[in-house]
Parts: sequence; C-alpha cells; structure tokens
Amino acid sequence: MEILKLISLISAALTLIYGSLVLSFIKGWHSLTFFIASKLELNTKVSVIVAARDEELNIKRTIDALVGQDYPKHLTEIIFIDDHSTDKTAEIVESYRDRGVRLIKLNEDRALNSYKKKAIQTAIGSCSGSLIITTDADCVMGTKWLTSVVNFYEDKGYKMISSPVAYFEEKSFFERLQSLEFLYLIGLGASTIGNKQPSTCNGANLAYEKSTFYEVGGFQGIDDLASGDDELLLHKIAAKYPDKIGFLKNREAIVYTHAKENLRSFIQQRKRWASKSTRYKNKAIIVLGVLIWIFNLSILANFITGLFLPGFLTITFYQLLVKMVLETLFLWDVTGFAKRRSLLVLIPILNVLHVLYMVYIGIAGNSGKYNWKGRMVR
Repeated sequence: MEILKLISLISAALTLIYGSLVLSFIKGWHSLTFFIASKLELNTKVSVIVAARDEELNIKRTIDALVGQDYPKHLTEIIFIDDHSTDKTAEIVESYRDRGVRLIKLNEDRALNSYKKKAIQTAIGSCSGSLIITTDADCVMGTKWLTSVVNFYEDKGYKMISSPVAYFEEKSFFERLQSLEFLYLIGLGASTIGNKQPSTCNGANLAYEKSTFYEVGGFQGIDDLASGDDELLLHKIAAKYPDKIGFLKNREAIVYTHAKENLRSFIQQRKRWASKSTRYKNKAIIVLGVLIWIFNLSILANFITGLFLPGFLTITFYQLLVKMVLETLFLWDVTGFAKRRSLLVLIPILNVLHVLYMVYIGIAGNSGKYNWKGRMVR
C-alpha cells in the first residue's frame, strides 16, 4: 500500500505539471490576436521556395495554387528545387516556366544527410526576394495566402513568421485522427510563440528574412541532420531575436496538406520530426519535451501495473481524464480557428492512442535511422 501511495503522489505531481503546461498553451493561444490584413499597398519582394522530390502526383496542384496568388506578380518569385527526382516532377515544374516558375536542379553527387536543407540553401543563394517563404510540394493554399503573410510581416516587422498548417480531404478514420493530433501540434507551436518562448513551427508555411537567415549562419551547425530546416532554424533566430518571432493567426494564411495514408508512413514521418530534438540547445524546450514524455510514460506504466494491481487502474483513469479535459479545452480553440470542431468527437480515442505514440516516438525518434523520400537517413 505504501508503494501505491508513493506512485499515486508521483503520478499526481506529473499530472499537475502536465496540466499546468496545457493551461499555459491555452494562455499562449489566447494571447495571439486574430490578424486582419489592412494594408492595400505592399512593397516586399517575396521568394517562395519549394524543395521537391518525386512529387509528380501532387506538384501541379501546388504550382497552380502558387501562381494563382493575388500578390503582385512583380514582387513574387517562385522557385522549385528538384531534389534528384526519379519521376516527372522536374518536367511538370518546367512546363510552368512561362508563368514565372523557376526550376533549379540539385546536382549533388556526394551523399548528404539533409538534401532538403541543401536545396533550400541553394535556392536562397540565388533568389532575389528579401522575404523567404517556404512551403512543400504537396500543399495548397488560398489566393490570399501571400498577401496575408506579407501584410503581417510589414505590419509587425518580425524576423520570422510561423503560419498555420492543417490536414484536409481525409479519406479514412486514421487520417481524421491525424488531423486532430496535427492541429494540437500546430496549436502548441503557436501558443509557445504567444508565450514568447518559441519551440516549434512547420516548414510548410514559414517565412523569414533572407538577411536574418545569413545573419544566424543559415543551416550551419544543423545541416548534418535530415530534419530541422524549420524548427532548428526557428531556435537559431529566436536565440538572437527572441521578440521578433510571430505567429500569423489568420484563416486566409492556412496552408493545407494531406495526412499519411498508413501507419508505417506516419511513424516514419514522426520519427523524422522527433529526431530534431537531439539538437535542441534551448534547455526550456528540452525540459518541456521530457516532461510531456514522462507524463505519458507514467500513464502507460500505471496501466500495465494495473493489470496486476487494480489500484493502479484508478490512477490511470484520473490521469487520462485530466489529460482529456484539458486537451479538449485547448483544442476547442484551435479546432475552432481551423473550422474543424467536428474532429473533437475523436478525443477519447486519440487520448489513449496518443499515450502509446508519445512513448514510442520519444524513443524511436532519437535513435536509429528512418526512411524519408526513399532514402535511409538519421
């Protein structure tokens, strides 16, 4: 019984800590005000950069969305970097040359661990825009996307701007679960920016000054890691300009992409994302991640122990209950922003699965290799 009391106290402490973290996320989200684009005349030259590899099935839709932006054409440069595609990706991009789309072929003959960073850096080295905006070759966006981002940039003067990304066009229950979980991640990143402690962002919708990119050394020091062209660059810029990171809370700025079709590709993606944590230099972000992982580990450990000692199942129940209630409160706001509140019915299921996922990815993402775009990387 003494052991049960001790475990109960430890579990209660971890639950309290996690609850405090989620409450801080709610506070951070609410501190971000909805931005309404008001400037009619914009003057920033923008370079939209897209690294692409074997995206022939998706890339045409992305290009159409980019060339269809209502931002002034003379202030817009669209660059695609073909990363050794083995399909018709380069041919499709080339067919848009007369519409102002530029193609760069990455001719890297030596093996790299981060071809994407090399591709982006190559494009930045030859682009003419003062504001770099990155997205992915399987994304789509509304016609006012660029206008919204530049309006925010000229109004606020941020060095880096993180903007929202969401999944859409789900075809299965599994993809809908991913959509809800992904909104949690996007909301978390936004809330930490709102709390002036930037931790995460998504390269599918990211803007930063070209001069700032070079000022912090670009990808130097993080170029040996396959992932991190977004989050690790955010950390570098935030370290130098802690008050110059913004999140664009505007629905017209949302970039849409698709969830993974199967569990294997989902796991590979999340292992890649988690691998970035090995290079975090901000101790506060490391502590945040570790605390969340330990909390989820405690739920799993209590459940397994509860199969033999029923008292632990009660502890597991209360931990899951607190987790579900607080995350629902947080996601109520985030899903409302994305106009996806119908996804909230999935929270009970996602809460249980999320525990298993967090424990596994926390270990797998920080060890070994994973497959990305047909390459084994670390």
